[in-house]
Amino acid sequence: MKAVLSVGCALLAAAVVVNAETTKTQRDRLTEAAIVLDDIRGAADKDIPEDLWEKASCVAVIPSVKKAAFIVGGEYGKGVVSCRNGSDWSAPSFLTLQKGSVGFQLGGETIDLVLLVMNEHGMKRLLEDKVALGGEASVAGGPVGRDFRAMTDAQLKAEILSYSRAQGLFAGVNLTGGVLAPDKDNNRDLYGREISPRDILVGKTVTTPAAAERFMAALRRTIPPQARAN
Repeated sequence: MKAVLSVGCALLAAAVVVNAETTKTQRDRLTEAAIVLDDIRGAADKDIPEDLWEKASCVAVIPSVKKAAFIVGGEYGKGVVSCRNGSDWSAPSFLTLQKGSVGFQLGGETIDLVLLVMNEHGMKRLLEDKVALGGEASVAGGPVGRDFRAMTDAQLKAEILSYSRAQGLFAGVNLTGGVLAPDKDNNRDLYGREISPRDILVGKTVTTPAAAERFMAALRRTIPPQARAN
């Protein structure tokens, strides 16, 4: 009996170590996404217009995407997405972005990407196994700061508005041709079971993990009216 208990304790200890390593990877991604949101919300003359933020059904953040990887193709960025759940936000779901070229490569620098899903149809596409940007879901580079009042017809009709940040500069970006897909392995590890993006984002039954607290706080942050673009 003691031998069985000893073996059980050893296996449990090993499992804890594995989970600790996996959790650090997930926590880092969530923290980086939170930092991106904190950085881009507040400078109203340069960043995402708050009016569009408040209309978005979901927000995806993909930090530190390697531009050089896109030049050679086959690489992808990893990020996280949350959808509005009444007056709050859903638990986060991990996702990946794959794209052959973003059209503005600058050597080996990295960029941060933020996607605003602007309507229910775009959100439904996001909940599928994968979605082709510009094909299954229309996408356009989003306006920044006061420019949102001069949105083009393509931007007004787009289901997803996309933004990029490189070297402190924030601008809309064309992600047509990219593919978004759920990161099933990390979702399973984070929530301890096989779970679909639909259950996480709109099921309203998934508890937000402690590792996502900072990311959730960044989503919930309220920008005072006087700090917004006029």
